[in-house]
Amino acid sequence: MKTIKELHQIREEKRKQLDLRVNTKADTREKHILVCQGTGCTSSKSPEILAMLRKIIKEKGIEKVRVIQTGCFGLCAKGPIVIIRPEDTFYAMVKPEDCEEIIQTHIIEGKKVERLLAKDIDGTKVNRLDDLAFYQKQKRIALKNCGIINPEDIDEYIAFDGYFALEKILTKMSQDEVIEEIKKSGIRGRGGAGFPTGKKWELTRASEGKQKYVVCNADEGDPGAFMDRSILEGDPHSIIEAMAIAGYCIGANQGYIYVRAEYPIAVKRLQIAIGQAREYGLLGKHIFNTAFNFDIDIRLGAGAFVCGEETALLESIEGKRGQPRVKPPYPAQEGLWGKPTLINNVETYANIAQIILKGSDWYSSIGTEHSKGTKVFALGGNVNNIGLVEVPMGTTLREIIYDIGGGIPNGRDFKAAQTGGPSGGCIPKEHLDTPIDYESLKEIGSMMGSGGLIVMDDTKCMVSLAKFYLEFTVSESCGKCTPCRIGTKRMYEILEKLCKGEGTELDIYRLEKLATNIQKASICGLGQSAPNPVISTLKYFREEFKEHAIDKNCRALECKAMSKIIINQEKCKGCGLCQKSCPVSAIEGEFREKREINQEKCIQCGTCLTSCPFKAIGS
Repeated sequence: MKTIKELHQIREEKRKQLDLRVNTKADTREKHILVCQGTGCTSSKSPEILAMLRKIIKEKGIEKVRVIQTGCFGLCAKGPIVIIRPEDTFYAMVKPEDCEEIIQTHIIEGKKVERLLAKDIDGTKVNRLDDLAFYQKQKRIALKNCGIINPEDIDEYIAFDGYFALEKILTKMSQDEVIEEIKKSGIRGRGGAGFPTGKKWELTRASEGKQKYVVCNADEGDPGAFMDRSILEGDPHSIIEAMAIAGYCIGANQGYIYVRAEYPIAVKRLQIAIGQAREYGLLGKHIFNTAFNFDIDIRLGAGAFVCGEETALLESIEGKRGQPRVKPPYPAQEGLWGKPTLINNVETYANIAQIILKGSDWYSSIGTEHSKGTKVFALGGNVNNIGLVEVPMGTTLREIIYDIGGGIPNGRDFKAAQTGGPSGGCIPKEHLDTPIDYESLKEIGSMMGSGGLIVMDDTKCMVSLAKFYLEFTVSESCGKCTPCRIGTKRMYEILEKLCKGEGTELDIYRLEKLATNIQKASICGLGQSAPNPVISTLKYFREEFKEHAIDKNCRALECKAMSKIIINQEKCKGCGLCQKSCPVSAIEGEFREKREINQEKCIQCGTCLTSCPFKAIGS
């Protein structure tokens, strides 16, 4: 068990070593080679890069160079990423075979490997990570340690003030004072509903019961979402510390992290972090020599989307089938095994220690009047800079997509953005300047959700998109209530008819009626929000639904039953790019001639649409 004095010593000693990671002018002759070991980069052979760099350094007998694994840097489109500090050189899309050149050229000769330097959207090479437009408008709070520390080294977390928020509240603050600080900060739950975090803690503390629990909801099930996973992979101790703080506030001695088994890297790092925290006496009995006892265990989920709903999650932890409970009572009153239980998601917890250390005034100064702090988004779809983004609340959709995301690839036009995953809604072009906060998104028929942000260009069919999300909801419905179990299935069948060219205008009316009834009658929030993608697409893209139902036409050419792709002879420049990209050689024509599509060969894959720089291909 480490004493407070020993933790201070660890922090000071480690800070001297790690100062170069946050201060590129650090006075040090040591170099740190940081290699991203998040899931995205790992899938692109970053573990091999890590091992190869270490092997070469050892073989060459190079001293004062450390190769460190980190969590996600955020810019997944450039992965695998290697950063060399203190000079902060940013190498992108690195391959294992590049390691020898990096060591020889950069470390030994002191020159940069020009061909590996990251390029910005305009094609210019950048020398430093912070020089990229992707990072200019971001503000990292929840992600502050991701890409900086080794997530498997507790000393590195301590060096960046880790566990000192826990020490502060245990030695200097009462439970009520901590809760009041969280309330004053204005932080709201980042899991989707946006309920005030401090209020939830206060309600759980006020509930009677000798045994209480703290739960972390890490069941991140939205398609395209990877915010919570990246935090757990890059900074697991921040969640452990925050859960302990919450445990102190509500009077709990046991916590559970419910995480998907499909997140093996996150699970492994959580297990390591929990073991280290126990070894240091930061979990267990008499933490910091106080009367406070708290421990954490992990429970693995099997990937059911409905277990992201808090009461279904509790059922799963108890070993039962994951199905929502009827509320009230709420978990704060009767939660895990009938005891008062506090549930927050990963991103919410990731903010807590910073609020305690820097104060509620600091946190509440960020964001908007009713939406404080920052929000992490998993930016994906038809956008150049795919990755993890953390911005102040109130940042506009346009800023996220164009200033941070780098705009739409291949010169295509923006059509819509889906926020909140299967529970959210589509935001059309006319709302690009909408501030991203809880109230603004609700006003235009969408929601914050957990933070998935899928961008779509003008080649996307909104009827097909609604069908995609309904198909997901139908397959993930727990089946407990009839409106969700049967209603979403009927909605999906109508959308399927429309996409096959078999629908009618009456089907659009039926679709709307079903959506309204399911919203009103479903038991849980997931069922109540399941129709949202359909409702929002009908609101903003009704003409496309009418075209499918009446004209039997899909303007985006995604619905194959109604699609016929042709080349506009007036716009065609004879460049041949479409012909080169066609996988079935359906495009015919000679060099510098206008091309035509052989309809008998065409499989309507749409590859030619995205390859044509002149937008000469359509229906």
